[in-house]
Amino acid sequence: MRAKKSLGQNFLMHARIAERIADTARIAPNAVVLEIGPGTGMLTRALLQRAGKVIAVEADYELFEKLQSDFAREIASGQLELIHGDIRDVYLNSRYSVKDGTSGKYEIVANIPYYLTGEIFRLFLESENQPSSITLLVQKEVAERVVVREKKPLDSARGKQSILSLSVKAYGTPKYEFTVKRGAFKPVPKVDSAVLTIRDISRKNFATNKEEELFFKLLHTGFAHKRKFVRRNLADAGLPQGDIPEKARAEDLSISDWLALCR
Repeated sequence: MRAKKSLGQNFLMHARIAERIADTARIAPNAVVLEIGPGTGMLTRALLQRAGKVIAVEADYELFEKLQSDFAREIASGQLELIHGDIRDVYLNSRYSVKDGTSGKYEIVANIPYYLTGEIFRLFLESENQPSSITLLVQKEVAERVVVREKKPLDSARGKQSILSLSVKAYGTPKYEFTVKRGAFKPVPKVDSAVLTIRDISRKNFATNKEEELFFKLLHTGFAHKRKFVRRNLADAGLPQGDIPEKARAEDLSISDWLALCR
């Protein structure tokens, strides 16, 4: 199948890498796995060997038809549920439920288009029915930004936090698992990719919905003007500054600092 630029398609071509991604996800035999953009089905095969059920959502109708043919047996048995549509629409309109299986728990494992990464994080981490874990093949630079270490004295620029990294850490524990070179895909992207996992996903950091909303209000306000110190950004918006150091910038504060300010 020919990749479509409009859908940001880069097909994973190596079965061993697909196997390694599936192993990294630590899928239990009875697990329900949601796969976003199965493409040619390379990763889907590896997931079906490990999971109790796979729900795969494919936006490309040509690929959807081919997947229907290639996985006819798994679809007939009920192990694979194949859905045609954009994950942003399919998930939100509840046309189907990922609450199949034990206690409504499910995991996400996918090779997603680079341009959807931020939306996928927001859609699922902030949803009422959060996945128990997320394993994504994303742009290498994005994975590095998400897992960036807490800034310490004399740290390099790599220690700087971002709205993306802090938003993910508010809900779970991200980990950079391994690098996937650009040559593993067709067409070959301009950059390398990486497998990123987010585990222990929950809302344990927020006592109420209002506290969760306040956290993100503070976060976005604090990062609104990067050249200003955090206290100035928050003061200008009429928000409390807590114990934030006078000359700290938003990128210098850890997830613990932001959560303390929120509380």
